[in-house]
Amino acid sequence: MKFQEITEKEYQKFWDNHPLKTFLSAPEISKLREKSGWITYFVGVKENKKIIAATMLLAHKRHFGKYEFYSPRGYLMDFKNKELLTFFTSELKQYIKDKKGYVLRIDPYVIYKQRDIDGNIVEGGEDNSDVVENLLKLGYRKIAEENMEQVGWMFSLDLEGKTIDQIYKEMKPNTRNTIRKAEKFGITVNEIAYDELDKFQSIMEETGARKGFHVRKLLYFQEMYKLFHDKNEIKYFITELDLKAYIERLTKEKKEKEEKLSSLSDAKYNEGQKKNLNNEITSIEKRITESNKIRKDTGKDVITLSGSMFMLIQPEVIYLSSGNYEEYMNFNSQYLIQWELIKYGIENGFKKHNFYGIPAHINEHPKDYGIYEFKRGFNGYVEELIGEFALPITWHYKLFDIIHKIKK
Repeated sequence: MKFQEITEKEYQKFWDNHPLKTFLSAPEISKLREKSGWITYFVGVKENKKIIAATMLLAHKRHFGKYEFYSPRGYLMDFKNKELLTFFTSELKQYIKDKKGYVLRIDPYVIYKQRDIDGNIVEGGEDNSDVVENLLKLGYRKIAEENMEQVGWMFSLDLEGKTIDQIYKEMKPNTRNTIRKAEKFGITVNEIAYDELDKFQSIMEETGARKGFHVRKLLYFQEMYKLFHDKNEIKYFITELDLKAYIERLTKEKKEKEEKLSSLSDAKYNEGQKKNLNNEITSIEKRITESNKIRKDTGKDVITLSGSMFMLIQPEVIYLSSGNYEEYMNFNSQYLIQWELIKYGIENGFKKHNFYGIPAHINEHPKDYGIYEFKRGFNGYVEELIGEFALPITWHYKLFDIIHKIKK
C-alpha cells in the first residue's frame, strides 16, 4: 500500500463509483469551501497502482498559524478493513502534521446500527459498532451529537424495485389523504431557475425567523446551483396555488353538493348523509371566504406556498432544505413536493429517497418530534450514522479545545 496525493480527476473517478459517496464529499463542495478561505487536498491509498481508499481534505487556518482539517463524509474506503484504516490514519496524521494541522475531523457516511421505522434497533441487522471501536482505538475522539457539523440521524425510504403505486399504497393513510387534497386543490410543484432563487430564499428567511434557526444567504444557494445544476444534481422547487382557479373549483364543488343535498328526501335514513353534506358545504364556504381574503390582501391571483431544495446524486435523492409561509401551511404543499420527488426518483432509477435530518434518538420522543412524524408518514426507516470524530494531530488540539470551551 502506498499513501500519496492524488489529482482531483482521480478522486472524482473514485468518488463516482464508491458506495459511500454523497454530495458533501463531492469535489464541488471544495469549491464552495474555498470561497470561505478553505484549502483543498486530495489524498489516497494505492495498491498495485489502483486507488483503494481516498478522501478530500479541507483545511482552514485557526489559531497561531495552525490548521483545522476536515474530511466531509470521509473517508471513501472499506471501514471494516482494519489494516487499511490503520495505515490510512497513520499516514494522514503525518501528512496533516506536515501541513501544520492540529486536528482532523471526519463524519463518515456509515450506518451505525440498523433501525426500523420507529427508531428501534433491528435484531440481526447491520451493525458497525466494530468500526466505531476501531476508530477509538486508533485515537479518534467521538464528538458529542449536539456539536456535530452534519446530520447524524436521517429518515429514508427505499425505492429500488418498487413501483409508484406500491409506494403510494404503503404510505400512512393520513399522508395519502393529504397528498390527494393538495392535488385536488390544484397546487403545482414548479422547479425554479437560477434567477428565481430569491423566491426560495424568501421562504427560508420567513421559516427561519419563525422557528429560530439560522438560514444561509442567497449566495450559498446560488453557488450550490452553479456547482451542481449542470449535472442535474440539484433542484429547487416552489409550490404555487392559482387562487382564482381554486375558488372556481370550490364553487363548482359547492354547487354539486348543494344539488345532491336538495335531491335527498326528508326520510330519516337520509339524516346522516344530509348532516355530512351540510358540514362539507360549510367547510367549502369557509375556504372560499379565506381564499378571497388572500386575493384581496395580497393583490395576487397566484400565491407561493412553500419551497424545497433537493440533491440528486445516485443512489439517493436527498431532501436538504425547505420552508413554508406560515399563513399557507394549511395547504400542506410540502407533502406534494415529497411525493413528486419520490416519483421522480423511481422514474429515474434512484435507489433511495432520503428525507435527511431528524432529531437524534427518535424512539425517545425528543424535541422536534414533529419533523420525524411528517417524514414517517411516507413510510421508510430511521438511519443512524456512526457520528463525527476528531483525530488530534498535535498537542495544540487540547489547547484549542480548552479555548473553545471557554468561549462557549
